Amino acid sequence: MPEDCPECERPLARIEVPADLREFAPDGAPVVGCCPRCLRTFPADAKTDTDADDDSGDSADLPPAIPDGDGGVALLLALGRLDSLATNRPAIQSLVEAAEAAGVDVFLALDRLAADESVDAHADLGRRRRQLESLLE
Repeated sequence: MPEDCPECERPLARIEVPADLREFAPDGAPVVGCCPRCLRTFPADAKTDTDADDDSGDSADLPPAIPDGDGGVALLLALGRLDSLATNRPAIQSLVEAAEAAGVDVFLALDRLAADESVDAHADLGRRRRQLESLLE
């Protein structure tokens, strides 16, 4: 995994992907890196035992609108696919359903991310929100 986002040059947040969501992760990776600025996701190497001992805290923090837990991971994976709703429709639908099942209000999170000045998402979140609502009806 790159340590920094290739687009934004910001440190990536390291996210462990639950087994039931790995099919939606880039390259099916068990760990992804997520850019807190553009919200792109990248496959990451799983931590080794020696990495677990060296928890230096180099991982970036995600925006506060991203919830903790599996629902937040599902939301991040969905955000990473918003650049093409048509191509990624089945995956996005599954990820939104997984996020909502975990208690995440996906549309509220999108609104908060769109209003967060530290976020410059790779997709227009306001426009994608409206398209996502009609897609999921």
